[in-house]
Formats: sequence, structure tokens, C-alpha cells
Amino acid sequence: MLEVRERLLHLHHCRGIGWKSIFYLLKKDPHLKSLYSISFAEWKQILSITVNQLNSFYHDLHTLDISKLLGQYGRSHIDITTFFDAEYPDLLKEIYNPPWVLYSKGDRKIMKEQSLLGIVGSRKPTAYGLAAIKEILPALIKENIVVVSGLASGIDATAHKLTLEHSGKTIAVLGGGLFHLYPKEELPLASKLIDRGLLISEMPPNRRPEPWMFPMRNRVISGLSKGVLIVEAEEKSGSLITAQCAIEQNREVFALPGNITSRLSKGTNSLIQEGAKPVLSAQDIISEMNFI
Repeated sequence: MLEVRERLLHLHHCRGIGWKSIFYLLKKDPHLKSLYSISFAEWKQILSITVNQLNSFYHDLHTLDISKLLGQYGRSHIDITTFFDAEYPDLLKEIYNPPWVLYSKGDRKIMKEQSLLGIVGSRKPTAYGLAAIKEILPALIKENIVVVSGLASGIDATAHKLTLEHSGKTIAVLGGGLFHLYPKEELPLASKLIDRGLLISEMPPNRRPEPWMFPMRNRVISGLSKGVLIVEAEEKSGSLITAQCAIEQNREVFALPGNITSRLSKGTNSLIQEGAKPVLSAQDIISEMNFI
């Protein structure tokens, strides 16, 4: 079993392939026994990727020292949870494309708590949005609801900070790897989360954040959670991507209603029109979370 786990981790570090390729390879060879014996020409037939991607994949497969990398992660106190490990969150397993691997720093037992709620919103919230989250969060924490967000400045960071201030539990899902925390202005918060919460990423620790990683991250925020609260969002925003992920994953979507003249309320008001539950108090969330 340890050999299979290490092979999966090696695959996960290879450039040129993604979730679907790993899914296909595991389906074809569940124990990945033939991983290192397949020739370049055979890989060309097996994988539906470009020549450049194949070159990168084949190079990493035969040159990366995965044992050395895992040793480095261990010295950095990074925990590794694969899809097949008992520590992997049950709710996250249910989504269409769950991460094959989660890299984390902090208390990873938090991922297995019963009541996780995603909270996301604008990076530049209004005074109304900040006041609303300060009003709602304390009561949620008293109910032992774990706050999941994305460490972004604004609503996300505020949700993490308030949760810690009220001695609650919180998880930050990162876009890039754990060795490249982003945004830099939230590094002090990230340090607190390692000590009193959890940082997780599906990207290998040495992977620098790129724009395409953040929508991928959003599906993990919603996938970990029973429901997602959108605090403030424009009509086209990352927060609405998270809401859409939640809908596709059959999660409850909550939204903070706002001023119809505010651009940061257009996204949340539209969600309510489409069926999201409007949140006027913490009790609106608590009553739903108890039945999910």
C-alpha cells in the first residue's frame, strides 16, 4: 500500500498531466504497478496530451526523486493525505473531481469535522459586508461550525481572523503550494492558521500559484463544506464560481442580501433570485446546517 501511495504522489508531482489523466491511469492500473516500465512511445498512445506535455511528464516521471521531496515535506511539517487515506474528508470524496492529494499544515483532523461552512466574498468589501460578517460569525462559532475560506484579502481573511478571535476552527484552502503562500500580506494570518487551524492545498508544496489554480481551489472550499455563504460579490467574480461549484456539488448556498445599487451586492442578490437562501441572521444558517 505504501508503494502505491508513493507512486500516486509521484504522478501528482509530474508536469503535463492533470486530474483526468491520473483518474484514467488509476482505472487502468489501480496499483500503478506498470508506472515506471511504460515506454515513451507507449505513453504517447495512452495519454491524450500534447507532445510538450508528454515530454514534461516523462522527464518528471524518470528524474524526480519523490522520496527526497517527501522527506523535505516531512521536515517542513507538511502532512500528506491522499484520496485513499482514512484521513481524507468524506464530503470531499463525493464531488465529481476530488483532489487526489491534499497537502496540509496544522490540525488536519479539522477536515473531518461534521459542520463545515464555506465563507467567501469580495477582496474589497464594503463596510456593510464587514459589519454583516462580524454580526453573523460569532453565533456560528458557538455552534461549532468550522469556517472554510481561501485566505484572500477582504472577506476571506476577515472570516479566518474573526474565527480565530472567537476561538473557533477554520481552514484556509490555498491556490498554490504551501511553500508559496499567497497573498503575501496575509502571511501573518497563515502562520496563526498553522498553529490554531489548518492550511491545505491540492498543489504540491513547491508549486507557485497561477491564475487557473484559484477556480480549482474554489471547488475544494465548497467540496469540504455542507454549505457556502457568499457575503459580497460582483456579478462576475471568484465568489460566484464558488457558489456555482456548491450548486454542482449539491451543497446549500447562502447569500447576504444587499443594496440593489451596490455592485458588490449584484452577485449575491442574483443568487437569491436563483434560489440561494437569504441570510438575515446566523440562525438562518444554523437551522439549515442542522438538517443537511
